[in-house]
Amino acid sequence: MKRRAFLVLAVCLPGCVGNGEEIQEPEDIEIIWDSLIRDNPGTEEERVYVWGVARNVGDRTLNYVEIRATFFDNDGEELESVIENVQEDVSADEEWGFEIEFPDFGERAAEVEEYELEPATGV
Repeated sequence: MKRRAFLVLAVCLPGCVGNGEEIQEPEDIEIIWDSLIRDNPGTEEERVYVWGVARNVGDRTLNYVEIRATFFDNDGEELESVIENVQEDVSADEEWGFEIEFPDFGERAAEVEEYELEPATGV
C-alpha cells in the first residue's frame, strides 16, 4: 500500500495568535534612521548591510521584534528578503540599533540598489 505524505506549512500573519503570543501590527515600532552600507565595494568580498535605529513607540514592553529587509536591484526586482530578530524585551519609548546583512557577497551584493524594511512585534 502506498501512502502519501503531506507537508503542512502554518503561516501566521500580523495580528494572528500562535504559541500563546500575539503578533502585533508594526505600528508599535518606528524606524527612526536607516542606511545602506557597503564594505569592500567593487571586490569579491563586497558586503551590503542595512544599519538602522528603531524605537518602541507603543505603551507596552515588547518581548520580540523582528525586521524584514527586502533588497532590490536597479530595476526594482527583488533580490532577497531577510528576516532578523533584532531585539527582545523592548520597553516603551526605548531605542536600539540593528544591522541586517544581505546574504550574498561580491557581484551579487553589488546588484543591491534599494531596500525596504518591515518591522513585526510580539508582546
